[in-house]
Amino acid sequence: MTLKEPLPVAPGTADARAGQPHRATAWPEARAAAARAGASARAGRTPRGVPLGQALGQVLAEPLLALTDLPPFDTSAMDGWAVAGPGPWTVRAAGAVLAGRASEAEAADGEAVRIATGARVPAGTTAVVRAEHARTEPAPAEPARAGRAVLHALREVVPGQDIRPRGQECRTGDELLPAGTVVTPAVLGLAAAAGYDELPVPPRPRVEILVLGDELLTTGLPHDGLIRDALGPMLGPWLAALGADVLATRRIGDEAEELYAAVTGSAADLVLTTGGTAAGPVDHVHGVLDKAGATLLVDGVKVRPGHPMLLARLVAEPTRAESNRSEPTRAEPPPVRHLVGLPGNPLAAVSGLLTLAQPLLAALTGAAAAAPAPPRVPVRDEVPGHPYDTRLVPVVRRGGRAVPLRYNGPAMLRGIAAADGLAVVPPGGARPGQELDVLDLPWPAAEGAVPAQGACFT
Repeated sequence: MTLKEPLPVAPGTADARAGQPHRATAWPEARAAAARAGASARAGRTPRGVPLGQALGQVLAEPLLALTDLPPFDTSAMDGWAVAGPGPWTVRAAGAVLAGRASEAEAADGEAVRIATGARVPAGTTAVVRAEHARTEPAPAEPARAGRAVLHALREVVPGQDIRPRGQECRTGDELLPAGTVVTPAVLGLAAAAGYDELPVPPRPRVEILVLGDELLTTGLPHDGLIRDALGPMLGPWLAALGADVLATRRIGDEAEELYAAVTGSAADLVLTTGGTAAGPVDHVHGVLDKAGATLLVDGVKVRPGHPMLLARLVAEPTRAESNRSEPTRAEPPPVRHLVGLPGNPLAAVSGLLTLAQPLLAALTGAAAAAPAPPRVPVRDEVPGHPYDTRLVPVVRRGGRAVPLRYNGPAMLRGIAAADGLAVVPPGGARPGQELDVLDLPWPAAEGAVPAQGACFT
């Protein structure tokens, strides 16, 4: 039998499920299962060091430990005078102590030397007197001070003032930030100050997108039963915004054999398919997964739109490079790979992306630990609900309220294109003013008036 023939169907899957009651996973449980799958896969991944300039937005795979004392030596906190002992002080004839240069010899009692902010204070320095808090005058006609000025403080001088002592911020080996911290510009600055050239981050998850369907066009206008592929152009940038390295977006016809080869031959950590997850005559995803020996972790979710989505763990096949090794370098578990099957309708696919792919990738990259809980926002209008399932509805946030958008059908993208989040509507719907979780989208929310499509539902 070839894969062009109907694949065997296990009880409880594909066509065998068509006449069965709704047995899908509840929406919160499905997201939790995806997060567990990502965390499990992350456990076997070795962190990599990336240059500071490439680490922004990623998360620390290990605690950030100080490689040096900060400051690494006693430094001046102000432009002024480094003084030793009680004043007044004779101004040293040599030049000023500047940042980035080694300080002069040890300061002697009764001596002052000009010093710049950030410069290393000379040994023996008692304090730094700010320039604006001091005055100089010619020295008395004494042989020891001939031609030299005398410095007078205009305020009381306290030992140690305006000196940043070595190790004031941290000592070598101190934990500066825990693993899981998102790398922000400030984190990059701290890491650089602490001596880092690279930061340890989890490797970016490799994702391959398989867009399924004979009916899809890549250019031009729809015609003769053919429609434009809306998911191919959308999913790659969306997944990249979630921290993935998108290897390729491939278009696969309605052939089980072609799909099987693409799924089992992929080197990606996550394979994302669109369409083919239901029980139609060319819906081959369940049969291909069964043939590939995959384990279904989520097979249908109680959410609208997008309930036929699925999550599977794939059998990890060694790559060609791994197979050609004469000797293994060390005993390592095989890589864990997953497949997320999205429905083919565009908004339903977005629902699957946020329900299964996003929490899996967040756990895989370590971002889940640092991610805040979804904000709870009161909804402005009544939102109809499904009797039994969660609904994800595109919304815009205006004046502290979530405004539901009109175009929210499974095949529509007009609502999500104008939205800055999706409200999680419980079974039965939501009344005006009721607080709902809102799933943020991975790009900045636009502020302004409600889009011309308006709120409310058709």
